[in-house]
Amino acid sequence: MNSFRTLRGPTARLLFTRALVSTTAVRFKASGHATVTQALPSRVAFASAGAGAAFTTHSRNTKPDKGPATNFFDLKAKGKRHQEVNMSDFENRVILVVNVASKCGFTDQYGELESLYKKYKDKGFTVIGFPCNQFGGQEPGTEEEIESFCQINFGVTFPLMAKIDVNGKNEDPVYAFLKSQKSGLMGLTRIKWNFEKFLIRKDGTVYERYSSATSPSSIAKDIERLLAEQ
Repeated sequence: MNSFRTLRGPTARLLFTRALVSTTAVRFKASGHATVTQALPSRVAFASAGAGAAFTTHSRNTKPDKGPATNFFDLKAKGKRHQEVNMSDFENRVILVVNVASKCGFTDQYGELESLYKKYKDKGFTVIGFPCNQFGGQEPGTEEEIESFCQINFGVTFPLMAKIDVNGKNEDPVYAFLKSQKSGLMGLTRIKWNFEKFLIRKDGTVYERYSSATSPSSIAKDIERLLAEQ
């Protein structure tokens, strides 16, 4: 909440005697002089101003920067309709996150991903697909075209998000987090190609990262292990 206060008095002195947990802006305006504004972080208490002068204090409470996410369920993404989706909506579930593409040599993995989803979804498992066009331009369509392709060809019912970048200056925060938690081959964090996979525990920590060539069906044992965790 913002608060404004004008203080007047017989002298033109400012006495800073009390610490506040806020940022305070002080404006001094005297007759024939320009207004001066100064931000005074964390200190202001009492002000007195001489005749013809006024001090106005403006206190603004500020929240500290939370910094980078430390848990998958703290993240947000854009859904296929570009609506905000909180990953906390999937809390206490085991999650397999995959960067997908419709015109890739690994596109047939959609079928295996859907089979895993149907097999384990009622036990607390979810697949989340993030379409990406950064690898060979193999996901050129709109979100509506991608959704239609997946449903017609593979009967996909698991959640698909909006198309994103997984590398570079415009990388999605979800992938910035995932890559920071598990590196790939030779310790490299960069996503190498379509259909890399990250398996997330129920507590929001990253359990494992799998290459594009890893078939989704081969991850079933890991999924079962995490579903059994309390």
